[in-house]
Amino acid sequence: MSTEDAPPPGTNPGGPAPGPATPAAVRAAGCVLWRRSARTAAALELCLVHRPKYDDWSHPKGKLKRGEDPLAAALREVAEETGYAAAPGAELPTVRYLADGRSKEVRYWAAAATTGHFVPSDEVDRILWLEPPAARARLTRSRDRDLVDALLATHPLGRLGTTPCP
Repeated sequence: MSTEDAPPPGTNPGGPAPGPATPAAVRAAGCVLWRRSARTAAALELCLVHRPKYDDWSHPKGKLKRGEDPLAAALREVAEETGYAAAPGAELPTVRYLADGRSKEVRYWAAAATTGHFVPSDEVDRILWLEPPAARARLTRSRDRDLVDALLATHPLGRLGTTPCP
């Protein structure tokens, strides 16, 4: 075949017609936010957020802004949704699922709440601080319960890699 007969670059002569491009996965990040229990210093409490738009309980998380580092996004989302600053610790498993027909990938970290207080918003109207068994029971989705288990696998507190607020 001469160069004049060659197909244009990027085409597939004789092959199937190209289909629509697969959209890139939505990238998000969040934290399993924790603190020491006020009742028992050795126990943990986990922060869950209630999103009225979905009427669900989950961990604080959100989409990355263009060019944003995933850990920076996770800490930003914690602050926006809970009102708490957080000290990041161990990275937890990445969660992948379909949301509105698109692939979504959420990276998570264990993070200790350091300072702050909650102010309700349209996005998150309530938070709860619960010990792990109660948090597991309250979480809406099993993938979020799996993150509680992953956090607990890094327990005792010294292995979480962070120092929480009292």
